[in-house]
Amino acid sequence: MIELKHLRTLQALRNTGSLAAAAAQLHQTQSALSHQFSDLEQRLGFRLFVRKSQPLRFTPQGEILLHLAEQVLPQIQHALQACHEPHQTTLRIAIECHSCIQWLTPALSNFRQSWPQVVMDFKSGVTFDPQPALQQGELDVVLTSDILPRSGLFYSPMFDFEVRLVLAPDHPLAQVEHISPEDLANEVLMIYPVQRQRLDIWRHFLQPAGVSPALKSVDNTLLLIQMVSAGMGIAALPHWVVESFEHQGLVVTKTLGDGLWSRLYAAVRDGEQRQPVVEAFIRSARQHACDHLPLVRDASQPGTPLPSPLPL
Repeated sequence: MIELKHLRTLQALRNTGSLAAAAAQLHQTQSALSHQFSDLEQRLGFRLFVRKSQPLRFTPQGEILLHLAEQVLPQIQHALQACHEPHQTTLRIAIECHSCIQWLTPALSNFRQSWPQVVMDFKSGVTFDPQPALQQGELDVVLTSDILPRSGLFYSPMFDFEVRLVLAPDHPLAQVEHISPEDLANEVLMIYPVQRQRLDIWRHFLQPAGVSPALKSVDNTLLLIQMVSAGMGIAALPHWVVESFEHQGLVVTKTLGDGLWSRLYAAVRDGEQRQPVVEAFIRSARQHACDHLPLVRDASQPGTPLPSPLPL
């Protein structure tokens, strides 16, 4: 029966001292405000203020409702403000491969400058297969290149990145102008310990050409690069992973075909993508990556095409 607009109207009437001034403050006509009061008083069965009193006087019943307005309206305003503040004090994050560590760590530091009240919990124990943990509520954000259909997860595009072939400087392919799938047929391809169908180089470069090199699993990025540098095999990694090692002359990188591109997503449980902390983290991490990583393209803009399988 009593609505918030009635309480706000009573407050305006108390603050201004007249029906005309209250109507102006509420951006209503005096006639409309007078009709609102008359309708409310008829439903309540008592008067709220004394008409034509100078100064305006509330009836005892009006004073009771005015006191209610002074209690309730500030509480509502406080609650609405709290709705826009982060309730989430811990943000649990995981990545699907160690290669993201090099840019994610400074990105986390950058995020915390704006959200110091949020505790960042980086879950390294679920690396390589963290999405089930996200589904089960053990994580809040997973950085991944894989989309699981009908998973109950929402995938926010982060950026597109080039996957480069990584070789020892004295490897024969280091002198080849254009790397084809057939060039890798007799090589040892070192990969992270995941199913080969999850590898972009396998799905979009080797498998379509019917080429199947030997695979060797290595679960540590630094060790993998050292093994490549020692001539123990080759690898396919995002350019940002190997950029510093290439500058040191430890490895060289080559473009696969006409360029092999992949997309990184921030996966969250569907329905939680608009949570303030989650949304701010994704936006901050994306911006940091696009500002600091080589050979990446912002994938968040509407209409950004998915990376295409490269022509062979």
